Amino acid sequence: MKLKKRYLLAGFSGLATAVVLTKLLVRPRDVDLERSRDRIYHVEHSRFTDVGGLRVHYQEAGDPSAPTLFLIHGFLSSTFVWSRVFLELAGAGFHVIAPDLIGYGYSAKPRNFDYAIESQANVLAGLVKRLGCEGATVIGSSYGGAVAATVALDQPELVGKLVLVGAVSNNEPKRLMMMRLVRTPVVGDILSPLLAGSRRLLRARMKRVYDRHQTSLDEFRVDARFLPLRAAGTHRAIIRTVRNWDALRIQREAQLIKQPTLLIWGDNDPDVPLSDGEELQQHIENSRLIVFKDCGHHPQEEYPASFTKAVLDFCREPIAVTGQ
Repeated sequence: MKLKKRYLLAGFSGLATAVVLTKLLVRPRDVDLERSRDRIYHVEHSRFTDVGGLRVHYQEAGDPSAPTLFLIHGFLSSTFVWSRVFLELAGAGFHVIAPDLIGYGYSAKPRNFDYAIESQANVLAGLVKRLGCEGATVIGSSYGGAVAATVALDQPELVGKLVLVGAVSNNEPKRLMMMRLVRTPVVGDILSPLLAGSRRLLRARMKRVYDRHQTSLDEFRVDARFLPLRAAGTHRAIIRTVRNWDALRIQREAQLIKQPTLLIWGDNDPDVPLSDGEELQQHIENSRLIVFKDCGHHPQEEYPASFTKAVLDFCREPIAVTGQ
């Protein structure tokens, strides 16, 4: 009997290993925008440019001579996260640019990139200069908030105003069980592609948000978000992002951010708690905090109309001139 159980266990382990290896081997190396056009929101606004030898995908809408808004997505995301507010912001009289961070969406996914916050911020700064949009309002969501804040700290002349949406400002997310697993050698290399490449898991996470707002989940939205997450290059970016994650500088140097800053948070944010936003508001001198009730980590997706209004009101306010 013991021998039989041993054979059954060995057989099950062998089958599981074969399934995992097959999944890893058949995943695409990258995603191609042209082949994916029918599953990308606002694809007609997609552009590509070169920043420091890296191919950056971004979406652009609105009058190029109007004030510019840069929309920076977060971890495990892409321009998709702005799909419900992108055209609305442009239609309100702004020049809107939403890039994919390196390693995500349809931007380059190089092997020799470290995917640290500072490295992403350097590419973003290069894109701002490349497009001639110095002094833009930079809007960062989640991990993208840490990237946006880093640009505001290191190259303040590029950022006229700053909007941080459920922004990462410390290393607390690294304590989450899934993040700890991803950081673990070998385990993370196997587990990350399996989790990121599961449409079923992604749909379940998205459905929880939609159910809370009594809205049906459009399967097109699931496909649009899932498609870039299947790529091996994205999986490599996910692993290196987690292993090189260090956002403590944002918390430590928040008082050095001098740009007018709007903080937008969901009161039920499960990923970055409201207390983090409250702390930033205390330390960033020229800042205010708007809290969305019954809202999670992405106010721009859960309450797009209210989010758009809050951003537009803030962006239209004149910047006070000090020190005459």
